[in-house]
Amino acid sequence: MSELKLSGEIISVSEIQNGTSKSGNEWKKLGFSVTTGGDYPKTCYFTVFGQEKVDNFMKYNKVGQSVDVSFNIESREYNERWYTDLNAWKVFTVKEGQVASTTSVEDDLPF
Repeated sequence: MSELKLSGEIISVSEIQNGTSKSGNEWKKLGFSVTTGGDYPKTCYFTVFGQEKVDNFMKYNKVGQSVDVSFNIESREYNERWYTDLNAWKVFTVKEGQVASTTSVEDDLPF
């Protein structure tokens, strides 16, 4: 699958959620909404999952900021209904049409 990206402005950031998995591991996640520009703006809701990713997102991003978001799409079926998540793995702050600084929320993936 090719890389999926969306550019826009952060319009909301959810509260951080955390808990413990069945295996006893701590987890942390948050969500944020981005609206695109243009004649027909769209709003997308992304999820950031993992302690380091959430901490980096909160450190470098805020409402009103222009960003480029790289993400994966994941769908799953539950009780004959489908649910789709947009999982952000990299968020770059954009200033005046350029990427200003790396605000990565990605893992060190080999691909």
